[in-house]
Amino acid sequence: MMRFILPLVIFLVLAGFLYVGLGRDTREVPSPLVGKAAPAFVLPLLHDANKQFSPQQMQGQVWLLNVWASWCGACKDEHPLLMDLSRKNIVPIVGLDYKDKREDGEATLRKSGDPYTLVIADADGKVGFDYGVYGVPETYVIDKQGTIKYKLIGALNTKNLQEKILPLVAELQAQ
Repeated sequence: MMRFILPLVIFLVLAGFLYVGLGRDTREVPSPLVGKAAPAFVLPLLHDANKQFSPQQMQGQVWLLNVWASWCGACKDEHPLLMDLSRKNIVPIVGLDYKDKREDGEATLRKSGDPYTLVIADADGKVGFDYGVYGVPETYVIDKQGTIKYKLIGALNTKNLQEKILPLVAELQAQ
């Protein structure tokens, strides 16, 4: 009888860990970059490769970095929400077109509308790698000092926008 108790205890402990793990929101993966300075980079603009963007240009502003691509289905799902947010002019949104062909990114924005203050092209994905991009879409909230304050993995939806991102943006803008 005693030889069955130890395996049963081990099984119950493992089942408990599994239960807790399965109950977690996969979009809430902790990022080691939250609370740290956003990685520096210089990338060309999507619409004008002769012009460049660096996060230092946003110093003094709270802003969103939205990582997207023309080939991303979930990016198309969140696009109307980004368009609405852009119309409300609450926060600048910088789009990072990730591992995409320039012409495909431009065509997508022409067809669906362009919610971004500006769009940068990360054709080789190096900047996405520096930001710890798991996949697209991902959205980062960056404060006035250039510190990443929040990372959302997956598509924006009304709930995460209203409950997490916009309250954080308002708080950071008030500081």
